[in-house]
Amino acid sequence: MPRLAIPVRDDVPEASKPILDAVQKQFGVVPNMLKKATHLADTSVALNRRRFSLGLPLLVAGAAAPQEVVAAKAPSRDEAPIVTYYRTKTIDGMKIFYREAGPANAPVVLLLHGFPTSSHMFRNLIPELADRYHVIAPDYPGFGQSDMPDRATFSYTFDRFGELVDGLLDALGVRRYAMYVMDYGAPVGWRLALKHPERITALIVQNGNAYEEGLKEFWDPIKAYWSDHSEEHRKALHVLVAPETTKFQYTDGVADVSRVDPDNWVHDQALLDRPGNAEIQMDLFYDYRTNLPLYPQVQAYFRKHQPPTLIVWGKNDKIFPADGAYPYKRDLPKVEFHLIDTGHFAFEDKADEMVPLIRDFLHRKIAS
Repeated sequence: MPRLAIPVRDDVPEASKPILDAVQKQFGVVPNMLKKATHLADTSVALNRRRFSLGLPLLVAGAAAPQEVVAAKAPSRDEAPIVTYYRTKTIDGMKIFYREAGPANAPVVLLLHGFPTSSHMFRNLIPELADRYHVIAPDYPGFGQSDMPDRATFSYTFDRFGELVDGLLDALGVRRYAMYVMDYGAPVGWRLALKHPERITALIVQNGNAYEEGLKEFWDPIKAYWSDHSEEHRKALHVLVAPETTKFQYTDGVADVSRVDPDNWVHDQALLDRPGNAEIQMDLFYDYRTNLPLYPQVQAYFRKHQPPTLIVWGKNDKIFPADGAYPYKRDLPKVEFHLIDTGHFAFEDKADEMVPLIRDFLHRKIAS
């Protein structure tokens, strides 16, 4: 896989270099060895004439059965496709955009997106779930299609995001829900779980942190900003909203980049490039420090409530490496744990592996 070409200019702040190094270095990837061929023709079956004559009706029935199964699974031409609705609701004076699909009376699955994207990251997952579940995927303020108020009048914090998502769910009459959390979606989701532990029916965690073990070298420049809130360290983080870094988040650790839609980073970058949005993201990088003191509370929530949990984690992710996935096993001994051979946005190239895991998990844990 070719390396990303990111020019290091003389005017790049020294504190930015660790992030640039992380962006420039690509993981080694292991070819997918999961596909195995089954050769039934190599199996010899010895039947004597008497057994053959007695068993012929069963053999005929058995031969017909797979065709019937295939026919049963084939989609009907009359079957309507899943419809996703694109809606907006005003919460505390803020227009919150959300995608919604599925039967209104079905179990709810809340999808919480990461940085630097929006509910757009779930555009392919929603139709895979909405035949059985009522799926809701909001955009946080400053992301996607939600309002982007001036930072002088609105506090861009994870506390505020949690309050607004909670308000959206209340406005929609949602009282019980499973959560899919990824990246920034994890601290938003953890705030909901701590406030309403009785409402959480299940968790799906994809590269979303709840343990300090998951904050490795990539986070060093961000931690430096946390330490002094200086303008120098703030400027160093602007590389995180650069086009090369946005593309890096989708392609690093991916064995076959042709499986990843390039519209992803084009879409995300267009929103990052809106006037004022870069400084909004800097505010959020600084506020991320408030998540670490919550980790012990989140872990206590895991131990006490034992929510059914599925881990589907891109193991090659440099931003949230697999070091942050393993600790879930300490507090959730029944966690269903899967490391996927891909990077940060695992679903973009590994939907074929992840969808069956997610659907099976939800069917067993929350389907009515």
